[in-house]
Amino acid sequence: MTKKKVLTIKEAAQLIEGINEYRIRTMCKTGQLRAFKAGRKFLIAESDLYEAVFGKDFSEEETGGAAAARCSKDTSDSAHDARI
Repeated sequence: MTKKKVLTIKEAAQLIEGINEYRIRTMCKTGQLRAFKAGRKFLIAESDLYEAVFGKDFSEEETGGAAAARCSKDTSDSAHDARI
């Protein structure tokens, strides 16, 4: 069984540029972002954070080089469409 990386609200906000701690906390409270409470702290699985922010088709593998490959493919497809 693989371990999931769990983030605090502060860590989650630092990980995603453009989203602050207040927004992450609000998403947790409203159910937009799946989280659980440990004492008074919300804890968020990293994969749930990416899914909530980037969509369901975003997988953990894309946080590395695969995301860049997907962006590069999308760019080359649009360049190909512009030539046609």
